[in-house]
Amino acid sequence: MKRYPLTYNEFKKELTEGKFLGLRCLECGIIITPPISVCTSCGSSNLEITPISNKGKTKTFTVIRVGPRGFDTPYIVAMMELEDGPWVVGNVLGVNPDEADMDLIEKEVSIGYKLLPYNDAEGGVEGIVLTFTPRN
Repeated sequence: MKRYPLTYNEFKKELTEGKFLGLRCLECGIIITPPISVCTSCGSSNLEITPISNKGKTKTFTVIRVGPRGFDTPYIVAMMELEDGPWVVGNVLGVNPDEADMDLIEKEVSIGYKLLPYNDAEGGVEGIVLTFTPRN
């Protein structure tokens, strides 16, 4: 059985230690994160672990006013384009959701993480979400 080059648990562990990792496709060269088993561009499973910059720019966002149980609302969810190419989704920190406007688009951000609460309904798996903090 083929092993994933980078599992979710390994990705999460490295992220909590300050290392943002992805996978580089050895066939077409794109970088993918978070980890998956095949390249989203060419379908190859020939992937290697690669460090990724923790910087990017906001491409789009939305303010969540009615969220899932256990989440404090309102909060901002955004899609970022990383300096290394991949696009990722996460929560924006340091911006008042009631004041979020189009000035957030193309804003440079630093990427971090937030651990999600332990949830017995999901088999006891602690999750992780990427966070984006605008850089001035």
